[in-house]
Amino acid sequence: MELLIKFKQFIQQENLVQKNDGLLLAVSGGVDSVVLCELCQQAGYNFVIAHCNFQLRGEESDRDEVFVAQLASKYNVSFLVKKFDTLAIAKSAKNSIEETARELRYQWFYQILDNSKKNLDENLAIYPVNQLLTAHHADDNIETVLMNFFRGTGIKGLRGILPKQGKIVRPLLFAKRLEIEAFAATHLLTYVTDSTNAANDYTRNFFRNSIIPQVSERYPAAKENVLKNIQRFTAVEMLYNQAIALHKKKLMELKGNEVHIPMLKLLKTAPLPTVLYEIIKDFGFTALQTEDAVSLLKSDTGKYIQSATHRIFKNRNWLIITPVNNTLSVNILIEASDKKVVFEQGEIAIQIKTFTQQQLQTDSTIAQLDANSIQFPLLLRKWKQGDYFYPLGMEKQKKISRFLIDQKLSLSQKENVWVIEMNKKIVWVAGMRIDNRFKVTSNTTTILNLTFKR
Repeated sequence: MELLIKFKQFIQQENLVQKNDGLLLAVSGGVDSVVLCELCQQAGYNFVIAHCNFQLRGEESDRDEVFVAQLASKYNVSFLVKKFDTLAIAKSAKNSIEETARELRYQWFYQILDNSKKNLDENLAIYPVNQLLTAHHADDNIETVLMNFFRGTGIKGLRGILPKQGKIVRPLLFAKRLEIEAFAATHLLTYVTDSTNAANDYTRNFFRNSIIPQVSERYPAAKENVLKNIQRFTAVEMLYNQAIALHKKKLMELKGNEVHIPMLKLLKTAPLPTVLYEIIKDFGFTALQTEDAVSLLKSDTGKYIQSATHRIFKNRNWLIITPVNNTLSVNILIEASDKKVVFEQGEIAIQIKTFTQQQLQTDSTIAQLDANSIQFPLLLRKWKQGDYFYPLGMEKQKKISRFLIDQKLSLSQKENVWVIEMNKKIVWVAGMRIDNRFKVTSNTTTILNLTFKR
């Protein structure tokens, strides 16, 4: 079947673009993107050409830029070009050249789309663009799936590249490289060749030039089988996402800006690590942290793990996901049966024992309280504005904010002060001062001993 017919059918089947859409074509000058331009022209679409010059191949990079500019003239369409000092940017970001080039490319493309929407680019005045078209084809998809398999990206990686993701459209995913090259030859299309395509310095080239040909020697139908697997895994991913959505609905309880997960329900969930990962990945946690998250289920109350944006901590029978900077979020219950609680500033050891006067301590990291005046559970949390207590030796209340000023604490030190509360009353400013109402007296027979270790 003629490639143009298949091209139109694929676009219609996947509902990729509409006739009145303005298309931004990412054109490198290679055979794939040149054929994409010709197909869009023959199909009657309005398009603009954008080219990235990554300045990685010296004169060859400049040659490609000139060629794509001439291609835009041939089709009488607007031409946009951007030069990047890719090597310097990759070195500064400590990132691979491949990943850096990809990030730069898409950042610029999205900027073009955004500027077009706001009518900020005069080059797009005739045909404002709202969709980005890339020339990824079936062989690219095969390579991507195999790379994802070895990277360990899970089901999402095994279903490969999607025909459409947001404003990114890949209308050549149905076509194999040989079909594209045959179309170019039939229509006498000229294109440029990237000399680095033959080298295996880049991961994709290694798979394209080495791994896939060797596998195909042993399994001649390997490429076809991978393409069929992509279709299967696309369906599998849909079912997988449906199942995960049900688990999330059952397990995740939203309380303010926190997510609370009941441990008893979670422990009955199978496969537990997979479900837990699908929950925590949305909060910046990596697959490698899944094992640490599972280990929280058997840890002490207050133990936590952290991503760049969130923290997961155990609070008795709950796992709680909370923003890192949420000062109201860390609320750790202390029961009479607890021997120790762990929190971000350290740990507090808990003992209840018979009291004698010889046991009195003056160390501020140790709180000795009259056990008969204490009712569990206690609440360990960060202090907040409005908190007050009766400092040991004083009959009048004092705001904790004033108390901390008197202690000459820095701002950062103040932010890391925790308190233990009972029935809305502050029992202890941890590591600093107990409340006078709960002090040991001559009538005390049993004490609650709290030892703070930073």
